[in-house]
Amino acid sequence: MLKRVFKNLVNRGPLSQTARKFQSSAPKEIEIFIDGEPHLVDPRMTIFQACYSVGVVIPRFCYHEKLSIAGNCRMCLVEVEKAPKPVAACAAQVAPGMRVLTRSEKTRIARGGVMEFLLINHPLDCPICDQGGECDLQDIAQGYGYETSRYREFKRAVEDKNVGPLILTNMNRCIHCTRCVRFAEEVMGIYDLGTIGRGKATEIGTYVDKMLVSEISGNLADLCPVGALTHGPYAFTSRPHELKTTASVDLMEAILPRVEHNYRGPEIMRTLPRVHEEVNDEWISDKSRYAYDGLKRQRLSTPLIRNKQSGQFEESTWEEALGLLGNKLQSVKNAEKGLVGLVGQFNSVETTMALKDMFARFNGQNILYTNYPIKGSQRSDYLFNRSITEIDDLDVLLLVGANPKYECPVLNARILSDVRHKGLKVFKIGAPDELGYKFYHLGNSTETIKDIINDNHPFCNRLKKAKNVHIVVSSGLSNEVENLNELYQGLQQYVSKISSGSGDNQAQGYITVGHLNQFTGPISGYEVGINYKSINEVEKPEFIYNVGNDNEKLLKKLYEKNPKAFTVYQGTNGDVGASYADIILPTSAWTESYATYCSLEGRVQTAKLVVPPPGIARDDWAIIRVLSEELNAPLPYDSIEELRYRIAEVAPYLLKYDWIEGYSVLQNENKVDLNGTQDAFLSTVIDNYYKTDAISRSSVVMAKCAAAFNPTKMNNFLKKSLD
Repeated sequence: MLKRVFKNLVNRGPLSQTARKFQSSAPKEIEIFIDGEPHLVDPRMTIFQACYSVGVVIPRFCYHEKLSIAGNCRMCLVEVEKAPKPVAACAAQVAPGMRVLTRSEKTRIARGGVMEFLLINHPLDCPICDQGGECDLQDIAQGYGYETSRYREFKRAVEDKNVGPLILTNMNRCIHCTRCVRFAEEVMGIYDLGTIGRGKATEIGTYVDKMLVSEISGNLADLCPVGALTHGPYAFTSRPHELKTTASVDLMEAILPRVEHNYRGPEIMRTLPRVHEEVNDEWISDKSRYAYDGLKRQRLSTPLIRNKQSGQFEESTWEEALGLLGNKLQSVKNAEKGLVGLVGQFNSVETTMALKDMFARFNGQNILYTNYPIKGSQRSDYLFNRSITEIDDLDVLLLVGANPKYECPVLNARILSDVRHKGLKVFKIGAPDELGYKFYHLGNSTETIKDIINDNHPFCNRLKKAKNVHIVVSSGLSNEVENLNELYQGLQQYVSKISSGSGDNQAQGYITVGHLNQFTGPISGYEVGINYKSINEVEKPEFIYNVGNDNEKLLKKLYEKNPKAFTVYQGTNGDVGASYADIILPTSAWTESYATYCSLEGRVQTAKLVVPPPGIARDDWAIIRVLSEELNAPLPYDSIEELRYRIAEVAPYLLKYDWIEGYSVLQNENKVDLNGTQDAFLSTVIDNYYKTDAISRSSVVMAKCAAAFNPTKMNNFLKKSLD
């Protein structure tokens, strides 16, 4: 296991300058001696990597597998035969026949001296430090430090920095490992953080006081090996030994990053990333990390029925609410046209399967997600059409209306890394938003897309000459651009045309087109065969069954068609959708149930039950199943296992967890006519990153971030809410 992990680190991680010089011509393996034992290792490795690959542990502070090598903490000193002094293992390259001693007396004295210097100015904060129990400095000092200190001078004091509401700083503890500086530059794309001063006056800061505005800034606290940077929302709430852990996935990003939820009793205390090289490396976004407090506030915990006279909601029982709901649903005269279903942002595969089956009982055809949904009968019509790791092989990336910095921050960090280290060229059609890396802006309207489809744009030559190209279309544009499906099909047909062409019209490389989805809910519907309808296809809704959809624009347009439509809202939080409802049914979130989800790349993942749902809330699919009993049309499954057997009948691959089922990209044979489509400007898909769904809008931490990082948009959001 350890060898496999370090093989990946060598292949994808940063290499030293010496390794890059002979990377292509280096032999497969060389022999070195570690503590007297011979080992065959990759010649591109450093001494540190070689030791870890064979199970020899070396202490470190500044070194991190995903960051460039700094070599400034010197804690990883080892003795190398014939070397005049101890060598920093993280920065020294292995060589044939090298003899490394990691447990010698010379190594022990060198590490003890380094630890003594590191602790000279470090305060004795262990009893009150929030990093206690998870502090690398604490652990390494115990194992490699001296029992007493010879330093008798005053310790220096450093002023704390305000880097935002998410990171709590105590700069007296900083040991200048510069992990935060390198992460900010290499992963966040921010160059505001650095070292200031020299010698004893050295500090980590921003020179000009300012906050670090990034959607993945919470990872800074994970990287800090001491208590200088800690998680502000979690600070002083619990100790690590008090918490239990459940491994799961997070739904705030459609790549479904691996996370672990730490909880105490019935409450989630924090969310941390888990390593998954093929999905999220070891990073997660700030919304994935801190929006969990939105699961505690404005939660729906009991069924509510609106009083017709007062207009206020009154608490009810499940029997009363479902009985009333069943009577209303059976009274729908024309279910094929009058019954409308809404799929939400976080719906699981089980939920959408149950909703589809219930609508089939009534011959209901109208299931919506956005104003103008993506149309398609095959997986390539709505998925990313590349695995996330395949982005590393691209040389050209075209973003059409997409802003991965807000739509998928962890994916954007991978793109940034490829721009820095692999020469990836990024082009963008849409709003010229800041992405953290250099890109070439081609325009901001659909007219530019049409020019490319008609082979009448200078960028077409770049497409044809590139070796590996991926075109990413934001699915968020489906709320704004009515003819998005035609443009997407047109791009696919153009790619197919130049891929099979000849001469100057033939593409020299491999080109694909895919969607960038912000949420997994609609993907679950596509996977089980739901054919989403457009808002224009709905005539006059009579009964609206809303399963967690809080799209305000869609709901307004829907109720303009019939303001008196009877509505049931089935969701977790009292948000936009609940305000339109006549009956509210409380449901469990993904941290409160076992459920299946499909990521934007088509990878099937499962969420685990971490804490119980509040009050008498129930799983979405279970509510629909019980409702079918009230309608005298029971669905043929009584447990989640039986429901998954039903899912396997529709799509067997949805039971292959952490797996991407292969699929082909079939082009639409009918040529798409773009002459009748209207030109539209591609505006920013996400107006406020911290307020995109019902859970983040209920989060106090996300509200603080919106106010601190984006005060103008936050004020507009509050004004819009009051109106």
